[in-house]
Amino acid sequence: MSSDSRRQLLNAVTDLFLLDHDPNEAAKEHYGEIATVSLGHLGDEDRKGYADRVAAVPTLPHNVAVTLGGDSNAEVARLVLSLSPVLTDTDLAAIAVTQSQQHLVAIAERARLSEGVTDILVERGDQKVLHTVSANEGAAFSDRGFDRLLERGEGDAAITGALARRSDLAPNRAQRVLRIVEQFSDGGSTAPATDANVSLARQARQQRLEVKLLLSDLAAKVRELDDVLTMLADEDRAYHLSQVLSEVAGISIEQALRVLMQRDSSGIAVACRSLGIGATAFRAILQLRARRLYFSSRDVDDDVDAYAKLDLATAERTLRFLKLRTKIA
Repeated sequence: MSSDSRRQLLNAVTDLFLLDHDPNEAAKEHYGEIATVSLGHLGDEDRKGYADRVAAVPTLPHNVAVTLGGDSNAEVARLVLSLSPVLTDTDLAAIAVTQSQQHLVAIAERARLSEGVTDILVERGDQKVLHTVSANEGAAFSDRGFDRLLERGEGDAAITGALARRSDLAPNRAQRVLRIVEQFSDGGSTAPATDANVSLARQARQQRLEVKLLLSDLAAKVRELDDVLTMLADEDRAYHLSQVLSEVAGISIEQALRVLMQRDSSGIAVACRSLGIGATAFRAILQLRARRLYFSSRDVDDDVDAYAKLDLATAERTLRFLKLRTKIA
């Protein structure tokens, strides 16, 4: 009945549950009941450790994902909210309406966000939430949500800059953002006028074109994939790096973003190993992850060592499974 015993029990049952990559509904229901009851008796650190472990597991029972995502401790909920493929838009909307700003930031980091969820984030979120969601290229905005984001971000160069750098802006929205950027240099905004603000829209267009050219060069075999990935990783361009991985590996951008940014490095290791990525480029990608997820250099070294031992046949088999899921979806 002790907390430590419950933690050991949950870890042991989780080990067994994760061995089955396609558990039936009865197994998921039984495991979900054990997990949710156990979580109610665990401390913050133990709940966080468990949540970080299962955050990206696609077979996690829905009730467990909802319990973790709605945990009042934002550190427990963070990775589940950012990564879990189990949480639905309805789940995310309910959490976004009721939980803290830290919870909203985690939701704003998801690889994909629907218009309904971003509407809530834009309305309820503080400046950090607005900065995060405006820079998230996987976030879709309704017309009302986009208007509200511009309204709430008025005078905030960081929000306008993030929008200007997005590669998915429709022409009419891009023109509106460009006009706001130009106001910075014309003195029509309360935000400080800088050369950087004036060049934001141009930079966004250049980066969009650059990625297209990089993909063309890769297709024509005039550039090495390792060199392209290293460059994008060094420049901290996670979304553009995911675009390249998505194109080359034949998986969705959402899958590429998830394996890149989930806490467990096994997913990105499998993707890179199956593509024949060398250790130098893989280290650059891990360093990008370390900057975003606050890993230490020792974590990077350990993951590089494990990458060298990763079996190529296993990696290729796993990538084929991901491609199959993409086609089915």
